[in-house]
Amino acid sequence: MPDFGKYKVKRKFSEDIEPEEILMDSRRLKESPEGEREKLEKPIKESILKIFLISIIVILAILLTKSFHLQIIKGDYWQGLADENRIRSYPIRPLRGIIYDKNKIPLAINVPNLDLVVIPADLVKNKDFSIIVERLAQSLEKTKQDIESKIRENSELPYPIIIEEDIPTEKAFLLESEFSDVPEISIKKDSRRQYNDGFIFSHVLGYMAKADKEEVKQKNYFIDDYVGRDGIESIYEDLLKGLYGEELVETDNLGKKQKTLAIKEPVIGKDITLSIDADLQKEIYNALKTRLNTLYTSKAAAIAINPQNGKVLSLVSFPSFDNNEFAKGLTPELFEKILENKNEPLFNRAIMGLYPPGSTIKPLLASAVLQEEIISPNKQINCPGYISVIDKYNPNVVWTYNDWKAHGPTDMIKAIAESCDVYFYTVGGGYGEIEGLGIENIEKYLKLFGWGQGLGIDLPGEKTGFIPNPKWKKEIRNEDWYTGDTYNCSIGQGDITVTPLELTMAIAAIANGGKVFQPQLLNDKKPEIINQNFIKPEFLEIVRKGMREATISGSARILVDLPIKTAGKTGTAQVSKTKTPHSWFTVFAPYENPQIVLTILIENGGEGSSTAVPIAKEILNWYFNR
Repeated sequence: MPDFGKYKVKRKFSEDIEPEEILMDSRRLKESPEGEREKLEKPIKESILKIFLISIIVILAILLTKSFHLQIIKGDYWQGLADENRIRSYPIRPLRGIIYDKNKIPLAINVPNLDLVVIPADLVKNKDFSIIVERLAQSLEKTKQDIESKIRENSELPYPIIIEEDIPTEKAFLLESEFSDVPEISIKKDSRRQYNDGFIFSHVLGYMAKADKEEVKQKNYFIDDYVGRDGIESIYEDLLKGLYGEELVETDNLGKKQKTLAIKEPVIGKDITLSIDADLQKEIYNALKTRLNTLYTSKAAAIAINPQNGKVLSLVSFPSFDNNEFAKGLTPELFEKILENKNEPLFNRAIMGLYPPGSTIKPLLASAVLQEEIISPNKQINCPGYISVIDKYNPNVVWTYNDWKAHGPTDMIKAIAESCDVYFYTVGGGYGEIEGLGIENIEKYLKLFGWGQGLGIDLPGEKTGFIPNPKWKKEIRNEDWYTGDTYNCSIGQGDITVTPLELTMAIAAIANGGKVFQPQLLNDKKPEIINQNFIKPEFLEIVRKGMREATISGSARILVDLPIKTAGKTGTAQVSKTKTPHSWFTVFAPYENPQIVLTILIENGGEGSSTAVPIAKEILNWYFNR
C-alpha cells in the first residue's frame, strides 16, 4: 500500500481547507507526536458549554412565557383590538315619512342629495391633517377654522360627519376625484326634506333643523341628523323619522373601506295623511295675501275645519316663512334675520295669537242666555244706541256705554244679525229689569265652549284665551270688579282674549248641534269630543237663525248671493284709541248641513264686515264651485 504520508499538500490560500485535507490531517494526527496533536485539536471547556446551554434555555423560557401571556392570557383583548381596527359600523339614515294632504297630494317629500363627509377619528390621525383641511377649505370656499373646529369637536366619532351638504353633482364628482388620495374623505349619497309650496304650508308642517348636542346624547340621534322642530314635523317626529340601519365594513389600516361584511336595512319612516285640503289651503293663503297687499298690515290668520268631526281643513298664518330654507341648512345669519323680523313670521297666529273676540262672542253668550233662561228669544230690548248707568258709589256720575248705532226694538235673532251691543250689555251684565248672566256664568259657558282650556290640537305651541274675573282683577290689579267690566266682556272687549282656533271650534259646536270637538290634523285619528249637551238643541237652533240672518240682511249680507246658504258673525275688536281694530269673521256652510267652518282674522284690519267678510266670500265661492 503506498505511503501517502510522505506527500505534502500544497494550499492555494492559508485560510482554505479542502475536503481531502481533512482526511489527510486525520491520518497524520494518529501518527504524530503528542505535542503536534495539541496544535491540531483543542477541546472546548465543559464549563463554557454549560453556560451556553443555560443561556439558551433561559432565553427560550422568556420567549415562551411572553408568548403565553400575549396569546392565551391577553389573547381576547388583542384580538378585540385587531377586530375593532379591522371592522367598522356605519349608521344608515332612514328615509323620512312622506306627509300627504287628505287627497294624497304630497306636501313634504325627500329628494336625493350629495354630501362631502369625513371620518373624524381617522382624519385627525392623518399626519397631513392640517394640509388636508386647508385643501378642503379652498375647495369648499369655507374657512379652515370652521372645518377644523367641527372635525376636532367630533374627533372621537368613527362614522362619517358632514362637512358640506347638498353639493351639485358636477362639483361632487370633482371633489371625489380631488380627495381620492384621502381615504377619510368621501362623497355620500343622502336625502333632504323638500316642502311643496313652503310658504303656504309652513305653519302646518313646521320645519327641520339639525339635532343639538343634547338630542344626540339623549335621543339616539347622530351628528348632522335633522329633527322636526315645529308643526307636524315636530309633533309626529317619532312616526316620521324611521329607524336607523347599520353597515358593517372591513377597513385597512388606514381606515379605507375594503368590503361590506353585512347590512341591516333601515326602517323607512311612516307616511302620514293630514286632514288638510291642499287646494283650499292655497286658496285661503292667496286670498289673504291679496287682501293684505291693500292694507297697512301684514298680519292675519285663517282656519277652516269640518264641524262634524273637528278635522282641520286649512290653517294659515301671516306673515309666513319658507321652511325649505331650514331643510337646506339655514345659515346663522339668515336665522337671526328671521328672528329679528318685527312681524314674527315664525309665530303661528292661528293657534298662538290672543285677540279680543269682539262681537264674534255674541252667538256663544246668546246660547248661554237661553240655557240660563235669562230672557225669551222673542223678547225685544229697545236700543237707542247706548245705555246709561249711574255710579253706585256716586249718584252724580253717569257711565255711558255706546253701541255702534241705534237698533231700536231688538230681539235675539236681530241682535245677532245686526250685532247690537245694547242687547248684549243687557243680557250679559244686566240692565233695568233684566238681571243678566253675570261674569261667573259668562266664564262658565265660555269654558264649556272650550275657551281658556286648551283644545289639544296636534301642533306645538297652542295658547289658550283668557277670561277675566273679579278674583283675577283684585289679585293682579288690586281693583274691584264693576258692572262695566262685565259689559265689556259681553261684547268681546276689555281684557278677554281668544285664539282664532278657539273661536272656530266654538262656532263649530253651534253649527253641529252642540259638540265641541278636539281639533285634529291627523286624518286617520279617531275624532274626540271634548264637551257636549251643555246647550239645548232648540236654543242652538235660535242662535243659528240669528247667524243666518246676519248673512241675509245683517253685517255679512254680501254673502247672500253665494250658491249655498251660510250663517256667520262679524267682529270688530277694539285694541286701543290709536290703533285700527282687528277684523273678524266666522262663518259656517251650508246652513242646513254644515261641512265647513271658516274663521278670518286680520290684525288691525278695520271693520269685520268690510275687510274679513269679502275674503271669506271669495273663499266660500271657490270652495262650493270647484
